[in-house]
Amino acid sequence: MNNLLRLVGRRLVALPIMALGVTFLIFFLMSFSPIDPAYKALGESATPEQIQQYHEEYGLDDPWPVRYVRYMGDLLHGDLGTYSARRTSVADRVATALPVTMQLTFFGLLLGAVVSFLLGIIAALYRDRWPDQVIRIVSIAGLATPSFWLAVLLILVFSSYLHLLPASGALPDPATNFGGYMGRMIMPAVALAVPLTGQMTRIVRTAMVEELDKDYVQTAKGSGLPQKVIIARNVLRNALITPVTTLGMKIGYLMGGAVVIEVIFNLPGMGMAILDGVSGNEPMLVMGVVIIVALSFIIINIVVDMLYLLINPRIRSV
Repeated sequence: MNNLLRLVGRRLVALPIMALGVTFLIFFLMSFSPIDPAYKALGESATPEQIQQYHEEYGLDDPWPVRYVRYMGDLLHGDLGTYSARRTSVADRVATALPVTMQLTFFGLLLGAVVSFLLGIIAALYRDRWPDQVIRIVSIAGLATPSFWLAVLLILVFSSYLHLLPASGALPDPATNFGGYMGRMIMPAVALAVPLTGQMTRIVRTAMVEELDKDYVQTAKGSGLPQKVIIARNVLRNALITPVTTLGMKIGYLMGGAVVIEVIFNLPGMGMAILDGVSGNEPMLVMGVVIIVALSFIIINIVVDMLYLLINPRIRSV
């Protein structure tokens, strides 16, 4: 228990350090942007006096370490700044975009988990026979398929050729138009889930094979218990601990992949917010969105890592 507490404590200590490092790096890189926020806020027709007044009001002439400390103080209070001439709040944009990214991540995770668990269990039960060989080829193909390439392929097949699913357009409200909502989300979720499915299928198969080879399984078979009962009551419960925790560790990576997939399918998530910030020369928007994505990635992975330490007793003595 002491070893476990030390491991959990290390993760908790690492969280603020990693978060501080990410925010520092992003702010430092964005400080080299040649775009003057004063012109974005006041317009190209602003006079030099107005520009100077804006710089003095918001401290833009201060050294970047001073501006970083001020930005971190605002960030701790939930203020990510503003962008565009309308002074739109970055926090408001993040509040509408982050749920879309999390929804896409959830659907990709759910689809990848269901398919990979089914394929991995079937491959283990038919080890070294033709179902196992076919699933092995499918999993390798899925693992080697880039999500962005698959996204373009899905658009060509199901939108351009078959005209079955929309590749762009507004995202319907699931409460009022659930069918339309799923129609917009299914292709991005598939593109996100396929590489995950290929990787997790191999992990599930390996865990199942190792569990099926243990002595207690052979003893249960020798005592006359049906194979279905042995698998359902014992093998699955023991074998799926590692795949489930490993799947949880993939949440952060799926979230990062979702940002790219959103741009391809024109979903109003964090990816489109970053694209709007880059194309519109809005450094505050880019910085705010990237910081939130990075912090979400760090927090999710550390939380899942801690849960893994709590669930898996084999590494508690490390």
